[in-house]
Amino acid sequence: MNAETENTQPQVKRTLGVFSIVLMCVAAAAPLTVVAGTQPLVMTYTGNNSIPVYYLATGFILLIFSVGFTTMSNFVPNAGAFYSYIQAGLGRKPGMGAATMALLSYVLICISVLAYLGYATENTILMFAPTVDIPWWVCALVWWAVISFLGYRNIDLSSKVLGVFLVLECGVVTILDVAIIAQGGAAGLSMAPFAPSNFLSGTPGLGLMWAFFGFIGFEATAVFKSEAKDPERTIPRATYITVAFIALFYGFSAWCLVMGAGPDNALPFAVETQDAYALNLAATYVGQWLYDMIQCLLVTSLFACALSLHNVSSRYVYMLSNVKVLPKKLGAIHPKHFAPSNASLSVDIFSLILLVIVTIIGLDPLTVYAWFANAATLGLVLLQCLTSISVVAFFRKHECSKGKFHTVVAPILAAIGLAFVAGIVVVNFPDLTGSVASAIVMGILIPVSFAVGAFIAARMEKKDPAGYAHLSTLVSETQAVA
Repeated sequence: MNAETENTQPQVKRTLGVFSIVLMCVAAAAPLTVVAGTQPLVMTYTGNNSIPVYYLATGFILLIFSVGFTTMSNFVPNAGAFYSYIQAGLGRKPGMGAATMALLSYVLICISVLAYLGYATENTILMFAPTVDIPWWVCALVWWAVISFLGYRNIDLSSKVLGVFLVLECGVVTILDVAIIAQGGAAGLSMAPFAPSNFLSGTPGLGLMWAFFGFIGFEATAVFKSEAKDPERTIPRATYITVAFIALFYGFSAWCLVMGAGPDNALPFAVETQDAYALNLAATYVGQWLYDMIQCLLVTSLFACALSLHNVSSRYVYMLSNVKVLPKKLGAIHPKHFAPSNASLSVDIFSLILLVIVTIIGLDPLTVYAWFANAATLGLVLLQCLTSISVVAFFRKHECSKGKFHTVVAPILAAIGLAFVAGIVVVNFPDLTGSVASAIVMGILIPVSFAVGAFIAARMEKKDPAGYAHLSTLVSETQAVA
């Protein structure tokens, strides 16, 4: 194909501003699902009521991570996100390993959320129509079809849909928060959750790990770089805004949940009610209508999360196609929608196959969620840790107008914090997945996926030197490292 023909090919449309990218990344974090579903469970796992501390601490770690992440973004022109950064700093083989590990991690978490979405939909239908029992997998298939439809089209459509659901789910959480504060909580308002004697008791490491899980999706800001209107400004701003919003929203809402039940009663109430904790507070402080609304919006929150993660996964497929690791057709841009539609279809097909497999072998949706989500979390934490290391390595060889804090200090601090979280995930993996056997099976997928990518790059170096050289050009001919 000559250069003239290549120039006539449809290009990805640059339509995304800061607000649109923030919407998609915050939606991927599923704020209502985290506040109403995960935060009470964090209390149960940690054995204390200091959930706001863990979410704010995680936000701080990720803001430090974002310093190096966004500083390097202007030096990495393509939208490969973790792949691009790790390749630019550590080389093509680790970079390709990161690409395949990222793709697997995002696809796994897509399936986990889709399974949980089917489960939540089934329960919601039963709540309003007790005689109508639709299996979770049927519900999941319906949502899969909707996500496939939206993912195939221009991402502007997805961002508009996500925006509506995000406003609604943040709105109901805010209503509950305000009601709890206005009524003074169950035992008055206090800063008890922030006392060191509280957040250092029990197992605080698990609190940090679960809090980190609630931020998954924020790093996708860089994945949408090729579709951003002004990437050099849009991506850094979107990253900082996303992390700050999620941290403050989670931290404040977590404090309100503790105040709603009372500092002394929050932990036993969480153990008793589990994921119905926030729903019960909604009925108590506001009314049954908010209980019902939160139950319904939990479904749309999970849908928004699944759609956002699907979009991220398809962008990784698109990138891997452009570096000749996946078939060339997957990198084609739709002439009408100006989106990587073939890449989106490939994620749809793979998701459907996995969904059918877990259904046939009889795994319940919560097991699917536990296995796949925790494996994906491990993969993404490791990728962020490697990204921080790659920032330091990159700026040892390239000049930057920013100071040492941006290029050395912040990335090193982030790498230490992320390595600590990764260690907690590994140590607790059997408890998170339900058994040692499942932990071994799911956990081994992550390092294997990295090894596969590194092997592909090594094979390309020997069998396809031109293709191997092309890996560097997609980061930058002047900035790539061997």
